[in-house]
Amino acid sequence: MSTGPVSRSGAADADLAEDYTSAGFGRALDWGSSPAVIVIDMVRAYFQPGAELYLGGRDCLESAARVVAAARAAGVPVLHTRVAYGPRGLDGGLFYRKVAALRHFSVDAETPELGEIMPEVAPRQDELVLVKQYASAFFGTSLSATLAASRIDTLVICGVSTSGCVRATAVDAISHGYLPIVVRQAVGDRDPRPHEANLFDLQAKYAEVRDETEAVQRLKDHRP
Repeated sequence: MSTGPVSRSGAADADLAEDYTSAGFGRALDWGSSPAVIVIDMVRAYFQPGAELYLGGRDCLESAARVVAAARAAGVPVLHTRVAYGPRGLDGGLFYRKVAALRHFSVDAETPELGEIMPEVAPRQDELVLVKQYASAFFGTSLSATLAASRIDTLVICGVSTSGCVRATAVDAISHGYLPIVVRQAVGDRDPRPHEANLFDLQAKYAEVRDETEAVQRLKDHRP
């Protein structure tokens, strides 16, 4: 049965996908044998209505919580990141000066509670929390050494924002030799346009963008 004409935007999307595929982008990379989940910057600042960094919803947080639950049940390591700065953001350099909202994460912030990890994905006592000052979870942290020591080969990525810290972490993950799996429903941004554009580009060049259903099932099937 006909579904009617393809919309102009739908046709454009199909043309774009075909163009990238024909140019050799987007080859599929399968999961490795030793995954870990990383939850990037899922702090109150992004989920509290009225906050400067508020994303406008909680869907990605709820999805991330399901991914984390599946990982814990299967014995898959879960790591977390949050952003924190010293007085006046002196350790944040030009990044801190570029993004004014990062002042909420400094030690002298007026609203320090905005830097707290949300209870839905709050770390357990046996889970590592990496404190970072820049976008990538790898930059200036022990993440790569920690993954190598645990012989992790696949990094399942949840968190915010898709166009910022999620993207930067995924690019650095593949650069360090870890397969990044970005869980589509478990990452979010303040606007769907950069969100979708970055998911498209990550899938084409740097990562595997997979649905939550698949990610959860793969974690459930994992045997340490």
